Amino acid sequence: MSYPALASRTAVVTGAASGMGEATARLFAANGARVALLARRADRLAELAAKIEADGGRALAVPVDITDQASVDAAAARVHEAYGRVDLVVNNAGVMLPNPLADGRLDEWTRMIDTNLTGALRVTRAFTADLGAAAAAGSAADLVNISSIAAHVTFPNYAVYSATKAALTQLSAALRSELGPRDVRVANVEPGLTATELAGHIDNPELAGQLGGMFDAIPALTSEDVADLVAYTVSRRREVNLRQLVVLPTRQA
Repeated sequence: MSYPALASRTAVVTGAASGMGEATARLFAANGARVALLARRADRLAELAAKIEADGGRALAVPVDITDQASVDAAAARVHEAYGRVDLVVNNAGVMLPNPLADGRLDEWTRMIDTNLTGALRVTRAFTADLGAAAAAGSAADLVNISSIAAHVTFPNYAVYSATKAALTQLSAALRSELGPRDVRVANVEPGLTATELAGHIDNPELAGQLGGMFDAIPALTSEDVADLVAYTVSRRREVNLRQLVVLPTRQA
């Protein structure tokens, strides 16, 4: 599908180096948006920016560690210097590290909380004033948080990951009550089983095998499926907020 309403937008997409973030950034750019690509892997960002520009789009590679406030501040300053005001933010960066809670993997808990929740808060804070100013000027203004069905569906050994996604879903609802009266839309997207690099982060062979079995049994969503839903959501007229979107593979629904 094409989304002509994106042609005038300036977007920030986190986790843009791969998966849903990359697909979303490419789709935004293909429809005319200026896209700031935020992620840790500078080489992947540079490659993606080059591909987008080769296809006639506009992209800015901005390496950032969203678990570090100074890094986020520097990234926001670079985006503002290059593009000015942002009117579309997609908090997509995330990590999934399942293990039994009894294993006490504090390293994994900290990484998931700092990335999936606190990182999203840092990025949101960095661009909230932009979104408010865009809305006040009569433009569409959107904050999109990529959560997960793990926010409300329980999976053994995924307790901390699920908790971070439940918190992100609740954060979206709370921010909607703050930003909606200012005409800033907040959407929360909860995908089910999706083919991304997240599974490759799992260091527990048994759990990795279980997840692999799910992919064998269920034709998964693609990153492009989720990107298309995000683009559709932010392309509605500015008075329409698709607040909560759950997207699942047919066999998982």
